[in-house]
Amino acid sequence: MKKNIFLNFVLISFSLILFNSCSSKKKYELQTTSANDTIAVTLSTVHLQKVDQLYEYTALIQANALNHIAPTIPGRIDKIYFEVGDEVKKGDKLVQMDANNLSQAKTQLDNLELSFSRIDALYQTGGVSKAEWDAQKTALEVARTSYENLMTNTQLLSPISGIITMRNYDSGDIFAGNPILQVQEIKPVKILINVSENQYLQVKKGMNAKVYVDVFKDEVFNGKVNLVYPTIDPRTHTFPVEITIPNLNQRIRPGMYARVELNYGVKENVVVPDIAIIKQQGADEHYVFIYKEGKAHYKRVNLGRRMDSNYAVLSGVEDGDQVITSSLHRLNDGMSVTIIEN
Repeated sequence: MKKNIFLNFVLISFSLILFNSCSSKKKYELQTTSANDTIAVTLSTVHLQKVDQLYEYTALIQANALNHIAPTIPGRIDKIYFEVGDEVKKGDKLVQMDANNLSQAKTQLDNLELSFSRIDALYQTGGVSKAEWDAQKTALEVARTSYENLMTNTQLLSPISGIITMRNYDSGDIFAGNPILQVQEIKPVKILINVSENQYLQVKKGMNAKVYVDVFKDEVFNGKVNLVYPTIDPRTHTFPVEITIPNLNQRIRPGMYARVELNYGVKENVVVPDIAIIKQQGADEHYVFIYKEGKAHYKRVNLGRRMDSNYAVLSGVEDGDQVITSSLHRLNDGMSVTIIEN
């Protein structure tokens, strides 16, 4: 009986080994057959269409002008008249510095003016020489220049109309190098964008721009091209373009994030569904598979603007081409495919 049990065990084990071997063989044969099959795909025929040449650029809002208010010589700050957030007009007195030196300079200037008037009268009657008259005249001009310079550095005026955006001192402090105040002109504001050299001949001073500021969601602000820089950066192949926005109500503030849209007119481009576009990982390159004579052909494309679920393609695809729109991750260049009718 023990002998029969042993024989049955051997027979069962052998059967299992044989079954697994056959199963593995069938599985391998199935995979080999599957790999040789063609892949079924869907197609989309692409055509030339008239497309608005809209390009979008991102940048930060900047003040139209920015000034640091500070004297050119050290001194004590007598009084600061404005605080951060205050609006100022051009010519407003922002800071009064210690005026002792100014008073002394004024006294000296007054004395020299009086002396010169006397010498000038004597010179007219021949009482003094031309050399003496010239020396007195020169001394007076030097004193007047010195006084005017001290005046500029004692009463600090705003060179622009704008808003105070920084204050580093209080009244009574000793000026130590940092600006006392900062004034920014925010009516208008400006945006500096970097435009591709491909658009260098299309960007013109005065052309309109639409500006979208993230804080204000979908609200559109009207801007204009104010300045086109004359040189192109050889590293990035872009050139700066300055856009100004009137900002009459001063809602837009420097530092806000904005998008600028420029329209370079209408042009015919081939329009391709976005589901046909493949982005190569690790590179800013895009491809499509084009169907020709039963095969899939891998082609690089240069994309233009996105329009809903489509892209305008600048190069790489021709009018009337059939692009593959499904099973893209399973395709290789030159692979045979069959068409699924839509």
